[in-house]
Amino acid sequence: MDEPIYLALGSNLGDRVDNLCIAKAFLLPDVILLQESPIYETPPWGFEAQPAFLNQVVEVRSTLRPLELLSYLKDIEASMGRQKTFRNGPRLIDLDILFYGSRVVDENKLQIPHPRLHQRAFVLVPLNDIAPDYVHPGLNQSVADLLSKVDREGIHPL
Repeated sequence: MDEPIYLALGSNLGDRVDNLCIAKAFLLPDVILLQESPIYETPPWGFEAQPAFLNQVVEVRSTLRPLELLSYLKDIEASMGRQKTFRNGPRLIDLDILFYGSRVVDENKLQIPHPRLHQRAFVLVPLNDIAPDYVHPGLNQSVADLLSKVDREGIHPL
């Protein structure tokens, strides 16, 4: 329960701010919110012909193990009405585990640290707001160092 866990939240459909707020409220009781970054409006990544996203990163604590936490987050997405579309497509809510302490998990359903977070400014910018000195356990670089290597164009605080 003492390990810092960082989650990424994103939404680009419906009331995007409300979607992020509802997702954070649904974290309880098994996931305790400790701190949250500002919300950023970000351009879509991967598939560009869709609305802009709102993205945020939160630090949480939980007694759920990584795969249990993943299942818990997917249940929140489903209860909020997320519909499966296609990879990098539009979504009502997206909840991803970025880091779970210093653990490295490489399972079929789950990879921690998130395998592409070091390439994604829409994750690194808000993560840097709450954990700039956090060291990526696989890359041995701080969040601030990772952020210095990506293009932040089009990312604006809400």
